[in-house]
Amino acid sequence: MHLARYPRHFMAHLPTPLERMDRLTAELGGPEIWIKRDDCTGLSTGGNKTRKLEFLMAEAQLEGADMVMTQGATQSNHARQTAAFAAKLGMQCHILLEDRTHSNNDNYNHNGNVILDHLHGATTEKYSDGLDMNAEMEKVAETYRAKGKKVYTIPGGGSNPTGALGYVNCAFEMMGQFNDRALKIDHIVHATGSAGTQAGLVVGLKAMNANIPLLGIGVRAPKAKQEENVYNLAVKTAEKIGCPGVVQREDVVANTDYVGEGYGIPTESGLEAISMFAELEAILLDPVYSAKGAAGFIDLIRKGHFKKGERVVFLHTGGSVALFGYNAAFDFSNRWVS
Repeated sequence: MHLARYPRHFMAHLPTPLERMDRLTAELGGPEIWIKRDDCTGLSTGGNKTRKLEFLMAEAQLEGADMVMTQGATQSNHARQTAAFAAKLGMQCHILLEDRTHSNNDNYNHNGNVILDHLHGATTEKYSDGLDMNAEMEKVAETYRAKGKKVYTIPGGGSNPTGALGYVNCAFEMMGQFNDRALKIDHIVHATGSAGTQAGLVVGLKAMNANIPLLGIGVRAPKAKQEENVYNLAVKTAEKIGCPGVVQREDVVANTDYVGEGYGIPTESGLEAISMFAELEAILLDPVYSAKGAAGFIDLIRKGHFKKGERVVFLHTGGSVALFGYNAAFDFSNRWVS
């Protein structure tokens, strides 16, 4: 695919590292585990949204925008990376933050991603949950347009066909790394939420005839809804890059058994995954996305879904800065020595 046809700002630190996790592999006693470090994309502590924003923000500038607007949960990694990208380009940024967890914790509401949103110069406003946030965003955008601003709106997670191009490109990047290092990969696993990462990956992998199954571990929606969202976006993305029909419904697979009580609410298995990755591999996960993705990955290894002798890649979507909004979820009292 000739992605150079699409406008793009080269802001991310690419290619991101592909590393073998020897200690986690030994601990779990299953497949050989590798990690694709999209927590290392570079922009404001990194994360997967930067790949999407390279295409989205270039499109915004091409359309003459002087302001970008997006929406997400309070501790949205996407919001933080959008604010940072806007700062680099000298554009105004406004963010609608949805209160999905109903947390009164001060760190959750003002630390982590939120403090970085504001440090990058973005303005924010808070909304209760349960609304159509993209529709609410368009209403707010119209009020700014009435004042003369040229507003470019970005859906939650940057998940539209333009944003998904970032993960079509990531699929190409990974295949290059696999081939250059003679790595036969049996599975790729990642956390899936707003659908853009999984949609872009599945389109890229199918377009290359990679024959590597892709599994998304859901963090919010039920399985049927998650798979429907990903498939619909994958179809539109495939059409955008000129290969309609390359993705079939059975190519989109999500496991939503690890969501827990809801989006953004930590789970015991997620906290265990955070500890395992940090203590065994010095890699930081966040409680919202990457930890739940890793929790599902770990549990499936323990259940024998991924087998000894296979080689599996976990794609790290980033977001560790959110840890500073979730201090109440951790108990380190036994780590203090008097």
